[in-house]
Amino acid sequence: MGLTADDFEEVIIDVWPDVWPAFDVFQAASTQWRVGMSGATGLDYNCLPWLMRTHGIDDEATALHDIRIMERTALTLMHKGA
Repeated sequence: MGLTADDFEEVIIDVWPDVWPAFDVFQAASTQWRVGMSGATGLDYNCLPWLMRTHGIDDEATALHDIRIMERTALTLMHKGA
């Protein structure tokens, strides 16, 4: 796309160690957004069980809760200027 590092604001995001496994799954699902006429609407949850197994998540319920918080925050930021 021709973008360079200068095209982005420097943003540092701290991830707490207890949320890191869910963050890994969220990051791995970064290409799995469902998109409609108004843009992204949410993650495609069909891939999450496989990603959780791949990343060795034992407590899937807690990981899903954490991922949904990340998803909601990401959607808010994506639609901020819309």
